[in-house]
Amino acid sequence: MVRVPHWPKTFGKNIIDLKLTRVNKLLNRLGNPQNHLPPVIHVAGTNGKGSTIAFIDAICQTAKLRVHKYTSPHLVRYNERIQIANQEINDHQLFEILEKVRKYAVGLEITFFEATTVAAFLAFATITADIVLLETGLGGRLDATNVITHPLLSVITPIALDHMELLGDNVVTIAKEKAGILKNNCSCVFSMQETAVMEKMYSIATKLSCRKFSWGKEWSFQIFNNSFIYYGINKFILPKPSLLGDHQILNAATAIAAIENITQHFYITEEHIKTAIVTVKWPARMEKIIKGSLPKLLKKEDELWIDGAHNSFGAQTLVATLSSMPQKHTILINGRSKNKDIEGFLRPFRNSVAKVIAIAAKCEPTGEEPEKIRKSAEILGFESFVAKNISNAIKLCVKLADSLPVRIIICGSLYLAGDILETNKE
Repeated sequence: MVRVPHWPKTFGKNIIDLKLTRVNKLLNRLGNPQNHLPPVIHVAGTNGKGSTIAFIDAICQTAKLRVHKYTSPHLVRYNERIQIANQEINDHQLFEILEKVRKYAVGLEITFFEATTVAAFLAFATITADIVLLETGLGGRLDATNVITHPLLSVITPIALDHMELLGDNVVTIAKEKAGILKNNCSCVFSMQETAVMEKMYSIATKLSCRKFSWGKEWSFQIFNNSFIYYGINKFILPKPSLLGDHQILNAATAIAAIENITQHFYITEEHIKTAIVTVKWPARMEKIIKGSLPKLLKKEDELWIDGAHNSFGAQTLVATLSSMPQKHTILINGRSKNKDIEGFLRPFRNSVAKVIAIAAKCEPTGEEPEKIRKSAEILGFESFVAKNISNAIKLCVKLADSLPVRIIICGSLYLAGDILETNKE
């Protein structure tokens, strides 16, 4: 019988405290496993990090490479955060590394994310793989993952306003924090950015003598009805990705730009890329829920979707995706963390969504009060309601739509998406 560790519930401060002193001390006690990893692709940014990593992972695995991967947050099970040699970490492996981290962290006041990151490094250092895909948690410069001194490649996805209380009150300041993952003489890929953001990152990369591969300069893409063309070192004519939305074409293209910068180390072909982008799976990214307990609450022609959009940029990309879909009476279910710009998130939906239903995200460490979400929606002119749980919210959507087929969009937090996936199993 596999033992289940008391950690993470009882180990690690569940707060955000951006420093590297504690994590460096812990890593030093453990023999610095971060210095004994396979080549690392380090990914920072505000939006699209997880999807970009999912595309890179799919391409590498299609090319028969063994991939370690660290992402956050998890949706349902903690094991989702750590992939070892193409497989989600099992309970026994997880218990062993968490116990080791717990014992060596005594007296360090370690945070939850710092502990999970160190645990991932321990796992990655002990099992052979070809490459590590490493996602920052928040920011870059002071993120717990930013102890990698010589990454194979650094990737920065689109930057937008988010976590302003920690990273800065404008996108250029935030860009400076995210660009903190760049290292001297490293190679870096920059995804689509605002002009001022790209200029700031380009300046930082130049000072560090980085080899730059930037959207709009070294690579770009063009979208067609059922395909897109990637222009970079090579020109690829590719089918649209399996992940829905034009923003996923940007994420796929960013991943291809990253792959083009590592092909001198690995054998990866155009066919590997084509196969991977149409088969990649990444839960809760405009995912249609068809099976489970929740779809049973719907009428025959109703639709239920979940997405991880949580800020204004994410809302805009979600609205763009909705605009490409057949018109249908659409209701938004929203739950989120506190201290976010609720109105800034909801505003892009004003011409796409009929009503807003606010709920609490059960697993969100600092969840927003549904009534506050409802009031913000009301200020923007939405008909707005509060539901006590997701099942009641879906039932309310069906009732409010009356006899009309309804498209229900659930978004606002990946923790909320995890709640939905867990509830849908019941």
